Amino acid sequence: MGYKIGVIGCGNISSKYFDNLKSSQEVDIVACSDLNLEKAKDAQIKFGINKSCTVEELLSDKDISLIINLTIPKAHHEVSLAALKAGKHVYSEKPITETRESAKDLISFANKNNLKIACAPDTFLGTPTQTAIKAIKDGLIGEPKSAVAFLASPGWESWHPNPDFYYQAGGGPMLDMGPYYLTALIAMLGSVKRVTGISGKSFSERTITSEPKKGQKIQVNVNTHVSGSLEFTSGLIASLITSFDVQKHNLPKIEIYGTEGSLSVPNPNFFEGEVEYFKKGDKDWRALKNLETNEINGRGVGVIDLVRSISNNLTPRVSGDLAYHVLDCMLAFDESSESGTHIKINSSIRTPKLFLK
Repeated sequence: MGYKIGVIGCGNISSKYFDNLKSSQEVDIVACSDLNLEKAKDAQIKFGINKSCTVEELLSDKDISLIINLTIPKAHHEVSLAALKAGKHVYSEKPITETRESAKDLISFANKNNLKIACAPDTFLGTPTQTAIKAIKDGLIGEPKSAVAFLASPGWESWHPNPDFYYQAGGGPMLDMGPYYLTALIAMLGSVKRVTGISGKSFSERTITSEPKKGQKIQVNVNTHVSGSLEFTSGLIASLITSFDVQKHNLPKIEIYGTEGSLSVPNPNFFEGEVEYFKKGDKDWRALKNLETNEINGRGVGVIDLVRSISNNLTPRVSGDLAYHVLDCMLAFDESSESGTHIKINSSIRTPKLFLK
């Protein structure tokens, strides 16, 4: 039998975890919970889970060793801390929390109690980004000197059934989508040492056009266009835009520019796509052969990574420290915009080569 897991939060993203993890022999999702018990019951039936129950009942289950926290961002700290206090390891959806202080609190508690906390996104463990990491490590494009990354969309109110929280504290394009782009950049290029940003919002109110809340108004309480630059410890400079104010664009997802060529990396929100490269002297881009992997190529591979790290007493690649460094950088964009200054990043992570297995 696999490592016994409980899931808290049976909302929109949970089905991807249930679908992907039920095929793994290494884990066994034995219980699920949600504030809306009907949602938990529906998930139990749909995915063949042993039981659905209240959060309290799930946390008190001594057979469960690890909690997957899929609640909304503002609940991440409370739920993850409760799980840690119940003696469970934790894998949380992104961001790890909304503030540096609360993230430090979780990481410190976990370390003091010999528990592990890990955090999404795990998409950088997928084939495209891992292929790009190896290409950079092997010197395919020479020494990386600069990079660009873009997430630009009109927002989530046209398709998400409950989009309000994306426009409240803990949401917005940076804290919602920034983790995918920043985690991929950091995994490929190493730690960030300072951030400069400008941010704002185009609309103070939005109208939901998706069901079941079509026509309802959303008050926008976060910046919805966040842009700026990151200076990495290597000296590399990257430009990043995350926006919910763009109707359509032809911008690349991520590109890395080196002394001998360029690398084009597909959307880091997904596990598929083709990495392309351009070498000095070439006439056009060429596809890069993907690394071969037997891993789950979908959401949940980070949970497997955490379980293996627990079994082998290793640091997970989806570590809390990585999630904290990403959060540290994300919060710095608004801070820089408000203060008109560079923001020094005091956290760091290991060198990118260690992200390869």
